[in-house]
Amino acid sequence: MLFRLLVPLGLLCALLPLHHGAPGPDGTAPDPAHYRERVKAMFYHAYDSYLENAFPYDELRPLTCDGHDTWGSFSLTLIDALDTLLILGNVSEFQRVVEVLQDNVDFDIDVNASVFETNIRVVGGLLSAHLLSKKAGVEVEAGWPCSGPLLRMAEEAARKLLPAFQTPTGMPYGTVNLLHGVNPGETPVTCTAGIGTFIVEFATLSSLTGDPVFEDVARVALMRLWESRSDIGLVGNHIDVLTGKWVAQDAGIGAGVDSYFEYLVKGAILLQDKKLMAMFLEYNKAIRNYTRFDDWYLWVQMYKGTVSMPVFQSLEAYWPGLQSLIGDIDNAMRTFLNYYTVWKQFGGLPEFYNIPQGYTVEKREGYPLRPELIESAMYLYRATGDPTLLELGRDAVESIEKISKVECGFATIKDLRDHKLDNRMESFFLAETVKYLYLLFDPTNFIHNNGSTFDEVITPYGECILGAGGYIFNTEAHPIDPAALHCCRRLKEEQWEVEALMREFYSLKRNRSRFQRKTVSSGPWEPPTGRFSSPENHDRTGEKKPAKQKMPLLSCPSQPFTAKLALLGQVFLDSS
Repeated sequence: MLFRLLVPLGLLCALLPLHHGAPGPDGTAPDPAHYRERVKAMFYHAYDSYLENAFPYDELRPLTCDGHDTWGSFSLTLIDALDTLLILGNVSEFQRVVEVLQDNVDFDIDVNASVFETNIRVVGGLLSAHLLSKKAGVEVEAGWPCSGPLLRMAEEAARKLLPAFQTPTGMPYGTVNLLHGVNPGETPVTCTAGIGTFIVEFATLSSLTGDPVFEDVARVALMRLWESRSDIGLVGNHIDVLTGKWVAQDAGIGAGVDSYFEYLVKGAILLQDKKLMAMFLEYNKAIRNYTRFDDWYLWVQMYKGTVSMPVFQSLEAYWPGLQSLIGDIDNAMRTFLNYYTVWKQFGGLPEFYNIPQGYTVEKREGYPLRPELIESAMYLYRATGDPTLLELGRDAVESIEKISKVECGFATIKDLRDHKLDNRMESFFLAETVKYLYLLFDPTNFIHNNGSTFDEVITPYGECILGAGGYIFNTEAHPIDPAALHCCRRLKEEQWEVEALMREFYSLKRNRSRFQRKTVSSGPWEPPTGRFSSPENHDRTGEKKPAKQKMPLLSCPSQPFTAKLALLGQVFLDSS
């Protein structure tokens, strides 16, 4: 019989209000300032150890104080840690690492790379750093954010992945050779997450570069998975990308499936795509009907709905955060509390936890310093201010430092029962775990911006608003500014929508005789000369560039009007 334990989990946008000052069960909550500094010290202990002992390899081996390549020889930890540096406020190191990556990372190499991991860690990390470059004080080139060295690196890496999508189904292979494409003998069996976790990075890339191929292949892969669901609305764990036949038919929310559901929600928010959200909500109904028991989520047979594995996997701890993104806070918190109970039992989340037995599963007792429960705590704290969530952050800091800290960084916990360690520090420790911990304890971080401040940027396509908040984290915790997707393209329907609303605004003001103004022609409006012009008319080589065509100010709104209205309030149609 399953344990009935309260479990809540929820992920909310950074735009939700934070409630301050709520006491903990003993009358006091963990001091955010104290733990913020503790987390920062954790980051630099791990980061400095990587630089001193492992760079330019992908990851640090903390027990032997050396490095090794794991996902493709990209200096992966450096890419993964880059935006965390800025979130911690270290602009000088951010600027230095940007130069190091440009000089040292090469994607023209004979290496077999994971399509999934390269996308979320490399493409996602480079895109995020590119969009944050100006905030970090990097001297950006003319045309940014529609151009820039990190964007070109992200595009180059993504193009190396495109051959994997050339299958009869449009679902990608799991591995691709960066120099030669898909190897002739490559297995066609790919996990569900490895097919459905591209829309955030690839749609961003298409929007910034103007090349639709990336978003197109990501959407096709999503749709093929949707069309492959069972009659009861579930998807399995692994599928043959050549035939479209399911190879592993276990359905759940954890390993092998997890980020597919995550990207349906985040893709829907990022792209304002109702169809993606509708797909997730249909899945959510089936998941609740067939896999949820007492606020735990089990694994079931995808065609019959019968239980196949009554286990909780640590990767499932993202789910409460995802629930909060769709506003399901109560269910999120109940599930979160279940998972937090497991953490308290072991000082971490074992990879597999047998729910009926209340204990670890053989050969799955380890904790590789994963971020998912901390991620959910961060989002839920932004939504609720519940001090229990700060307590999880406190417990995570104390556990990781006590069990995992060694002379050269932080080591994977091989077995939570006896605290044996493994000689690996995954790059996601700096990309995700430390970042979410810091953001949990840093309520005024720029990532939590509620739209009260923003930056105006002039691009070749018009005026653009950036940095107003609402960041979408990819599944490796690399934040994407959703407004950036509207900086580098001209969507006529958006132009018409905003211009019509602006004309209505001016008409209302005229009728009230609030102020006198010159008549504005019905045609597009051009900004005054000088104020909106580019600060320089030469490229980096010193050669004179052709004069830029003047673009109407309203021809490229930073966001659809409805999104801007939600973010900044009724700034145009205020009738007061």
